[in-house]
Amino acid sequence: MDKPRIETERLILRPPLREDFDAYAANMADEEASHFIGGLQSRPEAWRGFLQVAGAWEIQGFAMFSVIEKASGRWVGRLGPWFPEGWPGPEVGWGIVRDAWGKGYATEGAVATMDYAFDVLGWERVIHSIAPDNTASQAVARKLGSRCLGPGVLPEPYADKPIELWGQSREDWRARRKQKP
Repeated sequence: MDKPRIETERLILRPPLREDFDAYAANMADEEASHFIGGLQSRPEAWRGFLQVAGAWEIQGFAMFSVIEKASGRWVGRLGPWFPEGWPGPEVGWGIVRDAWGKGYATEGAVATMDYAFDVLGWERVIHSIAPDNTASQAVARKLGSRCLGPGVLPEPYADKPIELWGQSREDWRARRKQKP
């Protein structure tokens, strides 16, 4: 199976490459940026997480994409489809480096990967696992047309962290996309 490459107006979304790791590790070492995406990680811990995403591409045929800023060519985050064992549903998630927050990259990339999840992967619904105090990600979910579905539980080692599940069905997504010019 060929691995996809998705381009938006300002982003390139592609599976992770080895050269993405330094930026990935730096993001996971940033306490504020990593707070809602697994927490602060040492470089060896980040390496294992990075390999988990790369391995999901090989085993499942999908996973989060590396987000590359077209204007600079730099890695600015990860986002896209995610559905590991024990997860509360098929997810489109995002994690953007702190100096790229507020530029709309999470929304722009999530729109493209929601289309991918529904149209290519054939998912019937998508969730977003969002901490109750993560107002920035809640705002992205709202922009996507998702709504809070209530509390959820993630598998270990995150089972003790409070989480809300946001999401929508493929039909809701398609109806909303038709309304957009």
